[in-house]
Amino acid sequence: MTAAEKRPIVIKKVKKQARHHGGAWKIAYADFVTAMMAFFLLMWLLGSATEAQLQGLSEYFQTPVKTPLEKARGTGDRTSVIQGGGKDITMSTGQVRKVNGEKSKRNLKAAQAELDRMDKLKLEDLKTRLEQLIASNETMRDFKNQLLLDITAEGLRIQIVDDKNRPMFALARAELQPYTRDILQKLGGVLNEMPNRISLAGHTDATPYANGEKNYSNWELSADRANASRRQLIMGGMNEQKIMRVVGLSSAVLFDKANPANPVNRRISIVVMSHKAAKAVTEEGGTTWDIKSDATTLNAQAMEPSEAG
Repeated sequence: MTAAEKRPIVIKKVKKQARHHGGAWKIAYADFVTAMMAFFLLMWLLGSATEAQLQGLSEYFQTPVKTPLEKARGTGDRTSVIQGGGKDITMSTGQVRKVNGEKSKRNLKAAQAELDRMDKLKLEDLKTRLEQLIASNETMRDFKNQLLLDITAEGLRIQIVDDKNRPMFALARAELQPYTRDILQKLGGVLNEMPNRISLAGHTDATPYANGEKNYSNWELSADRANASRRQLIMGGMNEQKIMRVVGLSSAVLFDKANPANPVNRRISIVVMSHKAAKAVTEEGGTTWDIKSDATTLNAQAMEPSEAG
């Protein structure tokens, strides 16, 4: 055997060690979770944003440079997702949010209509209660035909009309008869339960007051009778602050136009005013009353069918 043949055979074994994959997958997973969190956060913001905010956001991304410079609607909204705007777009304080004008007007009209409807329902309920009171009270039941209730543009009107055999006041005076005081005091307690303001008007017939042209006339008499009625309402429990106006209209608004001297023309008109009517009076300047214009209104109301009887 040769020397070459006698060379030993060496077998090398290579031990393979397990290799780690590294952290690349962790970075990818973290990016995925971050993206999902950002997505759900965006969905939440869009779901809770108002219409004006969404409009401003949409306009910003449509023209991201032009919109802030032109101060388009929504970019200066202090409640917008993208803050800024106002007089100086570099300031962080935004301008007041603009509300959709037409939508706001529609909502306001709908709310006002609902308030008017509720107000009318309360007045109709009060009318029913007063009718029940008149039917159950002996004194008021005797004067049922002289107590007229109706709903007008101003509110619930309660008219206490005179009668030839049952006058409310002493002749040509502002002194109330005892039964008239009882009626007004009963009304005062019931009307005080309502939050509405009250209007009183005194009326006379067309018979001239003696020596009334230059001195005391039907104008003064009607005003004094209205004030006398006001005092009795307060004595009956009505809060004095509820009285919004007290006026005397003399014979300017006749109940029976065909017969100006008819006793029914002598009456006290108490109006439980609707909130709308009370607001209109307030805006005119407190408790003042334009007698000419309101006399025209009352004259028109006196022609309603409910007064014909």
